Amino acid sequence: MNRRQMLRVVLGLGALAEFGEASASAGLCWQRRELVGFGTILSLKAAHQDDATLTRALDDAVAALQRIEAQMSLFRDDSALSCLNREGTLASPPRDLRSDGAFDPTVQPLWLAFADAQANGRLPTSTEVAAARARVGWRDLLLAADGGVHLARPGMGLTLNGIAQGYAADRVRAVLMRHGIRHALVDAGEYAMVGHNPQGERWTLGIADPHVQEHFIARLFADGRCVATSGDDQTSFSADHRHHHIFDPHTGYSPPDMSGVTVAAPTGALADALTKVFFVAGPGRARALARRWNVDALWIDKKGRWDATPGLALSAV
Repeated sequence: MNRRQMLRVVLGLGALAEFGEASASAGLCWQRRELVGFGTILSLKAAHQDDATLTRALDDAVAALQRIEAQMSLFRDDSALSCLNREGTLASPPRDLRSDGAFDPTVQPLWLAFADAQANGRLPTSTEVAAARARVGWRDLLLAADGGVHLARPGMGLTLNGIAQGYAADRVRAVLMRHGIRHALVDAGEYAMVGHNPQGERWTLGIADPHVQEHFIARLFADGRCVATSGDDQTSFSADHRHHHIFDPHTGYSPPDMSGVTVAAPTGALADALTKVFFVAGPGRARALARRWNVDALWIDKKGRWDATPGLALSAV
């Protein structure tokens, strides 16, 4: 099962989005595009009074999404990021690849340690985890004066999976709005929205229990902010979801207390990155973290209990 299916079926964010073609706003034409990127299915839904303008806007949006995916995706051996990890240096990185993130992107050696062990039917030993963690540290990701990017130590690796899709959602929404698009839903793996859906209502996203398939715990009514989600089910290295794709760089292991986090923030990049920060912080620090970053969040602990900050517009499913 690919990541897109997990998000729709297990985590569920966006599975309740309204995609009817009949618009409640007179004169609006709606179009939808789908494409493969970041190892999943991405989609764009947008409206405009002029069908030709809408087509050009979506063409440019798709091109922007493909460009970012070609730079940041670890699913492509020819991406700029994959080249950096292979060679340890990138002399002239694309501008997008030099964007900052609110988390440590150098945890790729930990992911590789767990993935390699899983391929052999086991978990990594504590020695293997310690060796991988020794190659983690954002201070050893060097940005040269000439714009180049360098990994300071052998065996280091960079992943932007924790921010790339949120960043892509931001850029695609900006492209659409430059074309005069005022109603759109961008699903780049994380969500950016503007305006209303084809029924003239607020875009509505479903937040599901990470461990109960098809079970949604709440509906989230969009308020113009971007929405990102992370769950311990998306890539699990153990059946109990104790070990998964989100790592605490200080311990080398997955944070022990969270099962799912959804964040609403002004930008997709911030929302995407903060889902991992919330995971590491744990439920006890979630409210303080939301206040610090001026965002709203919903979190689910390992026992299936959930809580949220009051700024989210939620309703029961």
